[in-house]
Amino acid sequence: MLEPFQYEFFVRGFIVAGLVGTLCGLIGVYVVLRKMSYIGHGLSHAMLGGAVVSYVMAFNFYVGAGLWGFLSALLINATTRRRQYIGADAAIGVITTASFAVGVALISRYRTFTRNFEAALLGDVLGVTGQDIIAVAAMTGLALLFVLVAYRKLLFLTFDPEVSAYYGVRTGLLDSLFALVLAGTIVVSMQVIGVTMLVAALVIPPVTARLLTHSFHYLVVLSALVGALSGLLGIYLSYYFDISSGANVVLVAAAAFLLAYLWSALRGRLDVLSGVREALPH
Repeated sequence: MLEPFQYEFFVRGFIVAGLVGTLCGLIGVYVVLRKMSYIGHGLSHAMLGGAVVSYVMAFNFYVGAGLWGFLSALLINATTRRRQYIGADAAIGVITTASFAVGVALISRYRTFTRNFEAALLGDVLGVTGQDIIAVAAMTGLALLFVLVAYRKLLFLTFDPEVSAYYGVRTGLLDSLFALVLAGTIVVSMQVIGVTMLVAALVIPPVTARLLTHSFHYLVVLSALVGALSGLLGIYLSYYFDISSGANVVLVAAAAFLLAYLWSALRGRLDVLSGVREALPH
Protein backbone atom coordinates (compact mmCIF):
# COMPACT_ATOMS: atom_id res chain seq x y z
CA MET A 1 0.00 0.00 0.00
CA LEU A 2 2.95 2.33 0.57
CA GLU A 3 4.67 1.50 -2.72
CA PRO A 4 3.67 4.76 -4.51
CA PHE A 5 5.27 6.86 -1.75
CA GLN A 6 8.70 5.54 -2.70
CA TYR A 7 8.65 7.92 -5.65
CA GLU A 8 9.30 11.60 -5.10
CA PHE A 9 7.05 12.68 -7.98
CA PHE A 10 4.12 10.81 -6.39
CA VAL A 11 4.66 12.39 -2.98
CA ARG A 12 4.66 15.86 -4.58
CA GLY A 13 1.53 15.03 -6.54
CA PHE A 14 -0.17 13.57 -3.47
CA ILE A 15 0.48 16.72 -1.42
CA VAL A 16 -0.69 19.04 -4.21
CA ALA A 17 -3.80 16.95 -4.88
CA GLY A 18 -4.86 17.24 -1.23
CA LEU A 19 -4.28 20.99 -1.23
CA VAL A 20 -6.07 21.50 -4.56
CA GLY A 21 -9.02 19.40 -3.36
CA THR A 22 -9.29 21.48 -0.19
CA LEU A 23 -9.01 24.73 -2.13
CA CYS A 24 -11.58 23.79 -4.77
CA GLY A 25 -13.97 22.44 -2.15
CA LEU A 26 -13.71 25.65 -0.13
CA ILE A 27 -14.19 28.09 -3.01
CA GLY A 28 -16.66 25.78 -4.74
CA VAL A 29 -19.25 26.38 -2.01
CA TYR A 30 -19.59 30.01 -3.06
CA VAL A 31 -19.38 29.15 -6.76
CA VAL A 32 -22.33 26.75 -6.46
CA LEU A 33 -24.50 28.79 -4.09
CA ARG A 34 -24.01 31.95 -6.17
CA LYS A 35 -24.90 29.96 -9.30
CA MET A 36 -21.51 30.69 -10.85
CA SER A 37 -20.78 27.17 -12.11
CA TYR A 38 -20.98 28.29 -15.73
CA ILE A 39 -18.67 31.21 -15.01
CA GLY A 40 -16.19 28.84 -13.38
CA HIS A 41 -16.38 26.54 -16.39
CA GLY A 42 -15.79 29.40 -18.81
CA LEU A 43 -13.04 30.96 -16.73
CA SER A 44 -11.09 27.70 -16.59
CA HIS A 45 -11.07 27.57 -20.39
CA ALA A 46 -10.37 31.28 -20.78
CA MET A 47 -7.33 31.01 -18.57
CA LEU A 48 -5.75 28.55 -20.96
CA GLY A 49 -5.28 31.47 -23.32
CA GLY A 50 -3.34 33.31 -20.63
CA ALA A 51 -1.23 30.22 -19.95
CA VAL A 52 -0.19 30.01 -23.61
CA VAL A 53 0.52 33.75 -23.84
CA SER A 54 2.72 33.48 -20.73
CA TYR A 55 4.58 30.55 -22.22
CA VAL A 56 5.15 32.23 -25.60
CA MET A 57 6.34 35.46 -23.97
CA ALA A 58 8.57 33.55 -21.50
CA PHE A 59 6.61 35.13 -18.67
CA ASN A 60 5.97 33.55 -15.26
CA PHE A 61 3.11 31.08 -15.72
CA TYR A 62 1.29 31.81 -12.46
CA VAL A 63 1.51 35.59 -12.81
CA GLY A 64 0.56 35.67 -16.49
CA ALA A 65 -2.28 33.15 -16.35
CA GLY A 66 -3.51 34.59 -13.04
CA LEU A 67 -3.71 38.14 -14.41
CA TRP A 68 -5.41 36.89 -17.56
CA GLY A 69 -7.93 34.94 -15.51
CA PHE A 70 -8.56 37.85 -13.14
CA LEU A 71 -9.26 40.25 -15.99
CA SER A 72 -11.51 37.66 -17.63
CA ALA A 73 -13.39 37.18 -14.36
CA LEU A 74 -13.93 40.94 -13.99
CA LEU A 75 -15.20 41.12 -17.55
CA ILE A 76 -17.51 38.15 -16.93
CA ASN A 77 -18.84 39.73 -13.73
CA ALA A 78 -19.53 42.95 -15.66
CA THR A 79 -21.49 41.09 -18.34
CA THR A 80 -23.62 39.26 -15.77
CA ARG A 81 -24.70 42.62 -14.32
CA ARG A 82 -25.46 44.25 -17.64
CA ARG A 83 -27.65 41.98 -19.65
CA GLN A 84 -29.85 44.56 -21.37
CA TYR A 85 -29.15 43.56 -24.95
CA ILE A 86 -27.63 40.10 -24.65
CA GLY A 87 -27.98 37.20 -22.26
CA ALA A 88 -25.30 36.75 -19.62
CA ASP A 89 -24.66 33.15 -20.66
CA ALA A 90 -24.10 34.21 -24.27
CA ALA A 91 -21.75 37.02 -23.22
CA ILE A 92 -19.76 34.63 -21.04
CA GLY A 93 -19.57 32.21 -23.95
CA VAL A 94 -18.17 34.90 -26.22
CA ILE A 95 -15.51 36.03 -23.73
CA THR A 96 -14.31 32.59 -22.69
CA THR A 97 -14.31 30.94 -26.10
CA ALA A 98 -12.49 33.91 -27.62
CA SER A 99 -9.84 33.69 -24.92
CA PHE A 100 -9.55 29.93 -25.41
CA ALA A 101 -9.24 30.46 -29.16
CA VAL A 102 -6.33 32.87 -28.58
CA GLY A 103 -4.46 30.06 -26.84
CA VAL A 104 -5.23 27.52 -29.58
CA ALA A 105 -4.22 30.02 -32.28
CA LEU A 106 -0.88 30.68 -30.60
CA ILE A 107 -0.26 26.95 -30.21
CA SER A 108 -0.90 26.37 -33.90
CA ARG A 109 1.37 29.30 -34.78
CA TYR A 110 4.38 28.55 -32.59
CA ARG A 111 3.91 24.77 -32.10
CA THR A 112 5.95 24.80 -28.90
CA PHE A 113 3.23 24.35 -26.30
CA THR A 114 1.72 21.07 -27.54
CA ARG A 115 2.81 18.84 -24.65
CA ASN A 116 2.07 21.54 -22.09
CA PHE A 117 -1.34 22.03 -23.73
CA GLU A 118 -2.25 18.38 -23.09
CA ALA A 119 -1.12 18.67 -19.47
CA ALA A 120 -3.18 21.85 -19.02
CA LEU A 121 -6.27 20.14 -20.45
CA LEU A 122 -6.02 16.79 -18.64
CA GLY A 123 -3.69 17.43 -15.70
CA ASP A 124 -0.24 15.93 -15.20
CA VAL A 125 0.73 14.80 -11.72
CA LEU A 126 4.15 13.77 -13.04
CA GLY A 127 4.90 17.39 -13.84
CA VAL A 128 4.28 18.73 -10.33
CA THR A 129 7.33 20.57 -8.99
CA GLY A 130 8.36 22.11 -5.70
CA GLN A 131 7.28 25.49 -7.10
CA ASP A 132 3.79 24.08 -7.74
CA ILE A 133 3.53 22.92 -4.12
CA ILE A 134 4.50 26.38 -2.86
CA ALA A 135 2.06 28.09 -5.24
CA VAL A 136 -0.86 25.82 -4.31
CA ALA A 137 -0.11 26.04 -0.57
CA ALA A 138 0.10 29.84 -0.75
CA MET A 139 -3.16 30.08 -2.71
CA THR A 140 -4.92 27.74 -0.28
CA GLY A 141 -3.75 29.87 2.63
CA LEU A 142 -4.87 33.09 0.94
CA ALA A 143 -8.27 31.63 0.07
CA LEU A 144 -8.77 30.43 3.64
CA LEU A 145 -7.77 33.84 4.98
CA PHE A 146 -10.14 35.56 2.56
CA VAL A 147 -13.06 33.35 3.62
CA LEU A 148 -12.34 33.83 7.33
CA VAL A 149 -11.99 37.61 7.11
CA ALA A 150 -14.97 38.18 4.80
CA TYR A 151 -17.07 35.25 6.03
CA ARG A 152 -20.18 37.19 7.11
CA LYS A 153 -20.08 39.53 4.14
CA LEU A 154 -19.67 36.63 1.74
CA LEU A 155 -22.57 34.85 3.42
CA PHE A 156 -24.74 37.95 3.06
CA LEU A 157 -23.68 38.48 -0.56
CA THR A 158 -24.24 34.83 -1.44
CA PHE A 159 -27.83 34.59 -0.22
CA ASP A 160 -29.10 38.15 -0.66
CA PRO A 161 -26.83 40.28 -2.90
CA GLU A 162 -29.35 43.09 -3.40
CA VAL A 163 -30.06 43.58 0.31
CA SER A 164 -26.36 43.25 1.20
CA ALA A 165 -25.57 46.33 -0.89
CA TYR A 166 -28.33 48.23 0.91
CA TYR A 167 -26.76 47.38 4.28
CA GLY A 168 -23.38 48.73 3.26
CA VAL A 169 -21.59 45.68 1.91
CA ARG A 170 -19.26 46.82 -0.86
CA THR A 171 -20.48 44.23 -3.32
CA GLY A 172 -18.36 45.47 -6.20
CA LEU A 173 -15.13 45.20 -4.22
CA LEU A 174 -16.11 41.85 -2.73
CA ASP A 175 -16.99 40.50 -6.19
CA SER A 176 -13.62 41.65 -7.51
CA LEU A 177 -11.76 40.02 -4.61
CA PHE A 178 -13.71 36.80 -5.09
CA ALA A 179 -12.94 36.89 -8.82
CA LEU A 180 -9.25 37.22 -7.97
CA VAL A 181 -9.42 34.26 -5.55
CA LEU A 182 -11.34 32.18 -8.10
CA ALA A 183 -8.81 32.99 -10.81
CA GLY A 184 -5.97 32.06 -8.47
CA THR A 185 -7.70 28.80 -7.56
CA ILE A 186 -8.07 27.83 -11.19
CA VAL A 187 -4.53 28.72 -12.24
CA VAL A 188 -2.85 26.70 -9.45
CA SER A 189 -5.21 23.74 -9.97
CA MET A 190 -4.70 23.36 -13.72
CA GLN A 191 -1.50 21.34 -13.33
CA VAL A 192 -3.15 18.58 -11.27
CA ILE A 193 -6.81 18.55 -12.31
CA GLY A 194 -6.62 19.94 -15.83
CA VAL A 195 -8.97 22.46 -17.43
CA THR A 196 -11.50 19.86 -18.57
CA MET A 197 -11.95 18.44 -15.05
CA LEU A 198 -11.56 21.60 -13.01
CA VAL A 199 -15.20 22.63 -12.87
CA ALA A 200 -16.18 19.21 -11.52
CA ALA A 201 -13.63 19.67 -8.73
CA LEU A 202 -15.26 23.01 -7.89
CA VAL A 203 -18.87 21.80 -8.09
CA ILE A 204 -19.04 18.18 -6.89
CA PRO A 205 -17.66 18.60 -3.31
CA PRO A 206 -20.10 21.38 -2.28
CA VAL A 207 -23.05 19.59 -3.90
CA THR A 208 -22.08 16.40 -2.07
CA ALA A 209 -21.71 18.26 1.22
CA ARG A 210 -25.10 19.91 0.67
CA LEU A 211 -26.73 16.48 0.68
CA LEU A 212 -25.24 15.78 4.11
CA THR A 213 -25.99 19.00 6.01
CA HIS A 214 -28.33 21.99 6.08
CA SER A 215 -25.91 24.15 8.05
CA PHE A 216 -23.83 26.61 6.02
CA HIS A 217 -20.94 26.41 8.50
CA TYR A 218 -20.77 22.62 8.24
CA LEU A 219 -21.28 22.88 4.48
CA VAL A 220 -18.05 24.85 4.06
CA VAL A 221 -16.06 22.42 6.23
CA LEU A 222 -17.54 19.28 4.67
CA SER A 223 -17.02 20.56 1.13
CA ALA A 224 -13.33 21.23 1.79
CA LEU A 225 -13.01 17.82 3.43
CA VAL A 226 -14.72 15.99 0.54
CA GLY A 227 -12.48 17.85 -1.91
CA ALA A 228 -9.32 16.98 0.02
CA LEU A 229 -10.21 13.28 0.37
CA SER A 230 -11.20 13.08 -3.31
CA GLY A 231 -7.86 14.57 -4.32
CA LEU A 232 -5.80 12.29 -2.08
CA LEU A 233 -7.68 9.09 -2.88
CA GLY A 234 -7.95 9.96 -6.57
CA ILE A 235 -4.19 10.44 -6.94
CA TYR A 236 -3.46 7.30 -4.93
CA LEU A 237 -5.77 5.09 -7.02
CA SER A 238 -4.55 6.59 -10.30
CA TYR A 239 -1.13 5.08 -9.59
CA TYR A 240 -2.58 1.55 -9.60
CA PHE A 241 -5.16 2.05 -12.36
CA ASP A 242 -2.67 3.93 -14.57
CA ILE A 243 -5.20 6.55 -15.67
CA SER A 244 -5.26 10.35 -15.77
CA SER A 245 -4.89 11.78 -12.27
CA GLY A 246 -7.36 14.60 -12.92
CA ALA A 247 -10.01 12.23 -14.26
CA ASN A 248 -9.57 9.86 -11.33
CA VAL A 249 -9.94 12.68 -8.78
CA VAL A 250 -13.24 13.64 -10.39
CA LEU A 251 -14.40 10.00 -10.52
CA VAL A 252 -13.72 9.59 -6.80
CA ALA A 253 -15.60 12.83 -6.08
CA ALA A 254 -18.50 11.59 -8.24
CA ALA A 255 -18.55 8.31 -6.29
CA ALA A 256 -18.72 10.31 -3.05
CA PHE A 257 -21.64 12.28 -4.48
CA LEU A 258 -23.45 9.06 -5.39
CA LEU A 259 -23.01 7.67 -1.88
CA ALA A 260 -24.19 10.95 -0.35
CA TYR A 261 -27.20 10.98 -2.67
CA LEU A 262 -28.18 7.42 -1.75
CA TRP A 263 -27.73 8.18 1.95
CA SER A 264 -29.82 11.33 1.62
CA ALA A 265 -32.62 9.41 -0.13
CA LEU A 266 -32.51 6.65 2.49
CA ARG A 267 -32.50 9.16 5.33
CA GLY A 268 -35.52 10.90 3.78
CA ARG A 269 -37.47 7.65 3.65
CA LEU A 270 -36.54 6.81 7.23
CA ASP A 271 -37.76 10.24 8.34
CA VAL A 272 -41.06 9.67 6.51
CA LEU A 273 -41.50 6.24 8.14
CA SER A 274 -40.67 7.71 11.53
CA GLY A 275 -43.29 10.42 11.02
CA VAL A 276 -45.89 7.87 10.01
CA ARG A 277 -45.20 5.76 13.09
CA GLU A 278 -45.57 8.75 15.38
CA ALA A 279 -48.87 9.66 13.73
CA LEU A 280 -50.32 6.17 14.23
CA PRO A 281 -52.40 5.67 17.38
CA HIS A 282 -50.63 3.70 20.10
